[in-house]
Amino acid sequence: MNLKSYLILAAAVSTAVVLPSCSNSSSSGGGLATYQAYDRPTKIPSNPNSVKVKVSLSKQRVYVTEGSEILLAMPVSIGAPGSSTPAGNFTIFKKEHKHRANTHGYAFSGNQVKQTLLAKRPSGWSFKGTPMPYWCEFKANYGFHTGWVKHHPCTHGCIRMHENLSPKFFRLVKVGTPVNIAYSQPEDATVGNIPLPPDSGPLPDYAGSMYLSDGYFTQHKTPKFD
Repeated sequence: MNLKSYLILAAAVSTAVVLPSCSNSSSSGGGLATYQAYDRPTKIPSNPNSVKVKVSLSKQRVYVTEGSEILLAMPVSIGAPGSSTPAGNFTIFKKEHKHRANTHGYAFSGNQVKQTLLAKRPSGWSFKGTPMPYWCEFKANYGFHTGWVKHHPCTHGCIRMHENLSPKFFRLVKVGTPVNIAYSQPEDATVGNIPLPPDSGPLPDYAGSMYLSDGYFTQHKTPKFD
């Protein structure tokens, strides 16, 4: 999430007309359908004030708990080496469904779209920040949000959630919910080995228009709770 990381990103994308989060190949359509169908059972808490969030960096898992009960166990993507997700105890202090980044996103002119830093947008082009749906911020510039989930650390420090699970997480937590981020969590041994969605890396990305419009903010199944 920091500027240094996005300067690296900008160098990689500066010559691209469209640079998606994943591959442009359409040969993985079946994998995309499987990815889009992925879901995890989720329970509504009886006491929202008792909800806690635990993040296992080694397993790339998030566990939302109420006491000893698991409300949601889900795979996530965490920070890549050099832009690691911070460890420690935090509190969610901001929630925003339609959150957009301030420094990086998509420059566009006519039907041309380029993923870039705001500071690097071509002269005369318009700009919209990267959509980060269901944003739950726990440290300045670090948050949980919707994004492509891979099977290895790949983010700039934020915690990416699957598109079908982020609205569920957003419903379970509130401003004030405590978050513990550590190398491992006790739940790793009991509920950590959950089924995973396909690795998003080889999958075709959504069109740039999805990210410029509000489409990505509603790109998920209707959340259902047990």
